[in-house]
Amino acid sequence: MNAPATSRRPTSRPAARLAALLIPLGIAATPLPSFADLPTLEDPSRGTGSGIMQTLQNYGYDIVLLIALLVVASMFVGVCYHAYTRYAEIHTGRATWGQFGLTVAVGAILLVVGIWLLTKATGVL
Repeated sequence: MNAPATSRRPTSRPAARLAALLIPLGIAATPLPSFADLPTLEDPSRGTGSGIMQTLQNYGYDIVLLIALLVVASMFVGVCYHAYTRYAEIHTGRATWGQFGLTVAVGAILLVVGIWLLTKATGVL
């Protein structure tokens, strides 16, 4: 005769399972020593100068040049956007190719004048 089958449940140890989960987490969260240095500050394009005031003026010059570059870039985006909208109006019949050409020509002239003026303005610094 067969003996009745006894069902054995595996005994669960919650503390052991918790420890098995927390040990890798604790190892991962442990801070490791780092020996990185702070990055060095680059010198301005005109050099460091002879004193702190001249160095700050040279950094200011670089900031003004960056702002001038952003102004020219925004002018270029504006001219391109206006030319694109004029081009779209050609296909709907509200504008002609002559108006599109005039828009592109005037935009190019405005860009050249803007770049020239900003170059003169940064030369004053």
